[in-house]
Amino acid sequence: MKKGTQKEIIGKILKYIQPYGLWVFFSLLTAGISVALTLYVPVLTGEAVDQILGPGKVDFSEIFRILRRIGIIVAATMAAQWVMNVCNNRIVYKVTKDIRERAFEKIEILPLKYLDGHPTGEIVSRVVADVDQFADGLLMGFTQLFSGVATIVGTLLFMVSVNGRITIVVVLLTPVSLLVANFIAKRTYSMFKLQSEARGEQTSLIDEMIGNQKVVQAYGQEKNIEKRFDEINGRLGKYSLRAIFFSSITNPSTRFVNSLVYTGVGFTGALSAVAGAMTVGQLSAFLSYANQYTKPFNEISGVITELQNAIACAGRILELIETEPQTPDPSPAETLPLGRGHVDLSHVFFSYTPDKKLIEDFNLSVEPGQRVAIVGPTGCGKTTLINLLMRFYDVDRGEISLEGRDIRSLRRAQVRSSYGMVLQDTWLRSGTVRDNIRMGRPDATHEEVVEAAKKAHAHSFIRRLPKGYDTVIGENGGNLSQGQKQLLCIARVMLCLPPMLILDEATSSIDTRTEIRIQKAFQTMMEGRTSFIVAHRLSTIRNADVILVMRNGNIVEQGTHRELLEKGGFYAELYNSQFAGAEAQPVS
Repeated sequence: MKKGTQKEIIGKILKYIQPYGLWVFFSLLTAGISVALTLYVPVLTGEAVDQILGPGKVDFSEIFRILRRIGIIVAATMAAQWVMNVCNNRIVYKVTKDIRERAFEKIEILPLKYLDGHPTGEIVSRVVADVDQFADGLLMGFTQLFSGVATIVGTLLFMVSVNGRITIVVVLLTPVSLLVANFIAKRTYSMFKLQSEARGEQTSLIDEMIGNQKVVQAYGQEKNIEKRFDEINGRLGKYSLRAIFFSSITNPSTRFVNSLVYTGVGFTGALSAVAGAMTVGQLSAFLSYANQYTKPFNEISGVITELQNAIACAGRILELIETEPQTPDPSPAETLPLGRGHVDLSHVFFSYTPDKKLIEDFNLSVEPGQRVAIVGPTGCGKTTLINLLMRFYDVDRGEISLEGRDIRSLRRAQVRSSYGMVLQDTWLRSGTVRDNIRMGRPDATHEEVVEAAKKAHAHSFIRRLPKGYDTVIGENGGNLSQGQKQLLCIARVMLCLPPMLILDEATSSIDTRTEIRIQKAFQTMMEGRTSFIVAHRLSTIRNADVILVMRNGNIVEQGTHRELLEKGGFYAELYNSQFAGAEAQPVS
């Protein structure tokens, strides 16, 4: 999405407010009532002043009657303002709730290309910090902008009813205040926008460092990270100071102009009172109106400053919401026929960036029940092939078919439910051990969960946890070891047992004894199931039905373990490099 102008962003915000039009109506209505009642008080005050004619000539009964009316009006004003604030709060928090929900829903359907290209912390900053800033500005806008505008209009009407000539003086001086506020607001928006972007960058760095603190300390990068943080923090400080400076001079500037308005009213009104054109009470009311008329300009100038920040933050979250989602599932989607896992890749081309080619004219046919091992040096396309099979990415050209159906004609959920995947990088969510194991089968019984854990050799360590299967673990496994987390992910697949398996270094973090037992469990699990095994340790894939040797996105060799060793090509070179010295003897 292209970054929108302020006008475009405001138009989009109004669309989010539109469903709550009734609340907006009541907010405006109560604001109008509150302002009207507030502005009526100076009229009564003026009448009370006029009842004081001199020593011994004060009409106390009339003054007390006026004071009672003022008390009733003040109470009614408070009630109207309370209702207005309730309406405004409901509008703001409903709108921000909708925006956050839309943002989270969009994250769920964003292509992985977007998530891979944007730091996690920066996205989190948009959904959390930017929406909070937007809410603060929007709340201030509803609370003060509506009542401020209503006060200005109402005050003018009351002043015209008292003395039209003096009102002209007020109106002629008003544009000066507006010009000053507009001049400052334009500069404030750009600074708040830069401040919001720098804050997102800072949040991203903090999130990244907290998640990888061990790596940072292990490689002695603390000073470099501190320098990066200081640089970002310096920019954030610079932008914040500029934004605060421009916003801070708004109020004093408008107050100065408003003081000129008040002075003009007082001088002109005094001359009129001396000439007998108005009473002292009317002059008192008029001065009160002049003060109330200028006060909203001070408030509105502060509101404009907050709105500049709110609009800048809204622009960032709306940019996320309007990002092009992943290609939608076809409607209606084809039905995936029951099968054992026949996969075909025909003339597949794919690259993450147009200028860097990766997979070119890739062809592969996998028969049901075959165990396909994928080996090759780092960056050759092994994990990319898994991403394409699971349709985390779509091919640029060519076709991947499952049971004879192009996977682009199927729903992603259908494709992914056909695979059980265990990766080198584990993923566990906050919750109980049981919930994490039955993620793929929420309806599984406790007995089935335990059986799956036993097959994965995770049952013994789970029993030693404080509450066994009811132990709550934190995000990404909490204090569990990497090996224990991987065992839970293996148990998750053992429970689902889909028709096809993807094992990407699935036992990389497990000790040798446990690995031997897990490999036996895998052998049982893979019986009759199509399996894709990404391996770096070539000793683990000797029993594969076919080994694909990849290099620069292409299959350079294909065959069984024995055939590839006898061929003496690239696979034999890789294998012997892992078993140099005493273990360099070919193993069949």
